[in-house]
Amino acid sequence: MRHTYKLTVAYDGANYHGWQEQQGYPSIYGALAETFQATFNVPCRLFGASRTDAGVHALGQVVRLQTDLEIDSYRLMDAWNNRLPEAMVIRDIQQVDASFHPCHNVKQKTYWYHVFTERPVPFFVRYGWYVRLPLNKKKLHDALQVFIGEHDFRSFISTGEDYESTVKTIDSIEIEQLDAVQGYRIIVKGHSFLHHMVRRLVGAAVHVATHEHLSTDDIHRALAEKDPNQILPNAPAQGLMLHSIVYEE
Repeated sequence: MRHTYKLTVAYDGANYHGWQEQQGYPSIYGALAETFQATFNVPCRLFGASRTDAGVHALGQVVRLQTDLEIDSYRLMDAWNNRLPEAMVIRDIQQVDASFHPCHNVKQKTYWYHVFTERPVPFFVRYGWYVRLPLNKKKLHDALQVFIGEHDFRSFISTGEDYESTVKTIDSIEIEQLDAVQGYRIIVKGHSFLHHMVRRLVGAAVHVATHEHLSTDDIHRALAEKDPNQILPNAPAQGLMLHSIVYEE
């Protein structure tokens, strides 16, 4: 009999080529599946809510596990975690109905992006983007606010991607000042996001906030152009973290 579990997984993505399994490259999916097989001597099927890119981190990635293994949730999590690489940990496991799918009934996803305005200590460098130019916080805030609401984000996707629709809704974007690490946490919330979308939004906003001759008009113009080849840059992967996913009850 097949059993279905909902996992909440955290990982440091710095040394992995993203969530999705890729031949010849280490992936988060691959590490989870291979460790499960090695621990329980049976195969499993996994499906992640978000296919995070190479170098992107997660605190609350949601994963569906399907297996014929008969074991309670606590023993499953304990044994599996004991074999996982140090870069990842299963934070929670719940047995759920077979109909559960991590991409369905999503109410809201939250992403964090960390920006350092001073050179970070080595312990934090792999978890944020060190911006060397002086950064105007008000301009950063104003640029990010342009993205709130429903927009066609075709200008802020990975070039070469083909989508039926690039219209998405961002619920909110907030900035928290992080004095301890001399930087900012950008908190982006919405129902769903396109590939590279959060990184491109942050990259564009930071670019505007570090160049005096640019303004929110440049963000509005890029949105209106609906051109993935627009010149506003993409923020690097290491600053991005999938923080959490909330589902409809």
